[in-house]
Amino acid sequence: MNSRINELYGFDSRLAELAAQAEKNCAEAFAKIDSNAEYCGAKVLKAFSDNKVSEPCFYGSTGYGYGDMGREVIDKVFAQALGAEDALVRFNFVSGTHALSVALFGVLRTGDKIVSITGKPYDTLEEVIGLSGSKGNGSLMDYGVEYGQVDLNSDGTPRLEEITEAVRGAKVAYIQRSRGYSLRGAFTIADIESMVRAARKGNPDIIVMVDNCYGEFIEDREPTAAGADVIIGSLIKNAGGGIARTGGYIAGRADLVELCSYRLTCVGMGKEVGCTLGMNREMLLGLFFAPDVVANAVKTCTFASELFTMLGFECSPDKNSPRGDIITAVKLGDEKHLCAFCRGIQKGAPVDSFVTPEPWDMPGYSSQVIMAAGAFTNGASIELSADAPLREPYAVWMQGGITYTSGKLGVMLAAQEMLSEGLLKI
Repeated sequence: MNSRINELYGFDSRLAELAAQAEKNCAEAFAKIDSNAEYCGAKVLKAFSDNKVSEPCFYGSTGYGYGDMGREVIDKVFAQALGAEDALVRFNFVSGTHALSVALFGVLRTGDKIVSITGKPYDTLEEVIGLSGSKGNGSLMDYGVEYGQVDLNSDGTPRLEEITEAVRGAKVAYIQRSRGYSLRGAFTIADIESMVRAARKGNPDIIVMVDNCYGEFIEDREPTAAGADVIIGSLIKNAGGGIARTGGYIAGRADLVELCSYRLTCVGMGKEVGCTLGMNREMLLGLFFAPDVVANAVKTCTFASELFTMLGFECSPDKNSPRGDIITAVKLGDEKHLCAFCRGIQKGAPVDSFVTPEPWDMPGYSSQVIMAAGAFTNGASIELSADAPLREPYAVWMQGGITYTSGKLGVMLAAQEMLSEGLLKI
């Protein structure tokens, strides 16, 4: 750590020395992250050049958006970069859950069955499916879609034999790549490949749908290369590169993407309509930046995992473990440590650093939740943030960091906050 930075932030000298050692310990992991980012960056650049991105693509349209060349080129660029036949990329997607909802309603019909083969889905998707919320609110189950679930093993690995049996007669096998508020590892492409094989063994016609949020460009392949038929993600996470202010994508088999487009707009119009209102440039620029931004986020989380492991906390994944997303979980043990960590992360934010995060009764959660986030885009978890429910095991889930310098400083400020409050011993 540069001594002048220590002076700027007033880091304890012992913490600065420990952070410097943690960074050295991460050298091999960082080299692998950089190598992957270089390949993914080249892949994205090739998609831009192959699809002839030009300045007129940035202009946008109003009204019906007929003939919007930028919209059409964006779909092609994302499809190629994500290894898909086609893509539906729109700023109209208000969140990753919205994009997932469009995909599910686009593909499933009354009498169909969806099986979640990675356990219970993340909280925000439960009402979409009908696992929670009011009956009659328009969930999948209200429309006569049947739901099944294959839980994970206690170590977070998939139950492949059970998957094979559970998907017989089903239409969709659903995979949540990232972990949500659990301590299981995020699924790698190799993990997804094994689940796809297990599902197709039981049902060759099964449609495999992957929630790819937090997973784009973590590896040199996307779930489409592992046999997934549809992948879905948010542009205020990895794929937007910290530039896109909103939006999401659905990518995969062309026939399925078309069905999803009918759900987003209307049958018969699909992808052919939809103005872009000048948003094309930032979606393209965000994708162009995405591989390097994702690398910075992964470096930030790798550094955090090593530093807090050295401080005596259990972190997952550790610096050398395979990674399926940009998230690191740190088991802090109690409410005081957890809240201090989040206050420190907030102090390292470029926006709202002066705000003190407090636990609150967040809708949809059974426990109070504390969130630290100071982002240029509201809710953009590709930017450094940390959040956690106040319950056992008092773990915090940290993600993001659009630059490694700011991410590292945020992590150090989290440790410094705990140290200043007498919650750490070095």
